[in-house]
Amino acid sequence: MGLRLKFNLVLLAVFLAGFAVTGYVSRTLLDRHAREQVLGEARLVMEAALAVRGYTVDQVRPHLVGQMDKVFLPQTVPAFAATETLNHLRRKYTNYAYKEATLNPTNLRDRPADWEADLIHSFRNRADQKEISGERDTPTGRLLYVAHPIRIESPACLQCHSTPDVAPPSMIRIYGPANGFGWKLDEVVGAQVVSVPMSVPLENAAQAFRTFMLSLAAVFVVVFIVLNLLLSWLIIRPVTRLSAAADKVSTGDFEQPEFAEKGGDEVAVLASSFNRMRRSLEKAMQMIDG
Repeated sequence: MGLRLKFNLVLLAVFLAGFAVTGYVSRTLLDRHAREQVLGEARLVMEAALAVRGYTVDQVRPHLVGQMDKVFLPQTVPAFAATETLNHLRRKYTNYAYKEATLNPTNLRDRPADWEADLIHSFRNRADQKEISGERDTPTGRLLYVAHPIRIESPACLQCHSTPDVAPPSMIRIYGPANGFGWKLDEVVGAQVVSVPMSVPLENAAQAFRTFMLSLAAVFVVVFIVLNLLLSWLIIRPVTRLSAAADKVSTGDFEQPEFAEKGGDEVAVLASSFNRMRRSLEKAMQMIDG
C-alpha cells in the first residue's frame, strides 16, 4: 500500500467521521430552530386570541350587555369573538387553527376531539400547568399545537353557565338548555388550542441542511485535491526520485547527480543525508578499487 493511498484513506476516514458528526449536529440544530420558530408563531396566535378576548370583555360587552335579555349577541362572548376573528385568519392561512375546546360547550362546534379532551383532562389534573405543547400528524402534514387552560375565574361567567334558570332567555332560545351549564368557579372547563403547520419551516430547515452538507462536501473535494497535489509535489515526487537514485547507487552507478538541498524540511534533510551517504559510498568503492 503506497503512501498516497494510506494518506487518502486516513483523510477519507477523518472526513466521513466529521461529516457524520457535523450532519447530525447541524440537522438537530436546524430542526430545533424550526420548531422554536413554529412555537413562536403558535404563541403569537394565542396572544392574538387573548387580545381579542380582552378587547371583547373591556370594550364590546359593556355596551351590549343591556340587550342580552331581549337579543343574545354571541359577539359579546369572548370565546366566540376570538374564534370568529381567528377564523378570518384561516381564510388566508388554511392550516392555522384556533379552537376553544370545551368539555361541556354551549356551542356544539366547541366540542373537543379526543386528543383535545386529553389536553383538558391534563390541565384538570395539574392545576399548576399553564401550557402544553406538542406535535401531531394530520392529513395535511405535521402540526405543532399549543394549549392553554380555560379556567372559570370570574363569577360573571356563571350568569350564563351555572344553570338554565339564571341564563339569559335569549341564549336559551338559540342554544337550548341542554349544554354549557353546570360550570363551577375556578374549574377548568376547556382549553384554548392553537395549531400551526410545521411543513414550511421543516422544509426550509431541510433545504438549509442539504445546502450546508453539499457545500461541506464541495469544500472537502477541493481540500482533498489540493492536499494530494501538495503531497505529490512536496513528498511523493522527491521521495520517488530519492528511491530511484538509491537503487542505482546500490548497484554501483555513481553518475547520478546530487540532490538539491533546498529548504530545511524533512525532505531536504533526507536529501542531504543521501548525498553524504552517496559520497561516502563512492569514496569507499574507490578505495577498494584502488
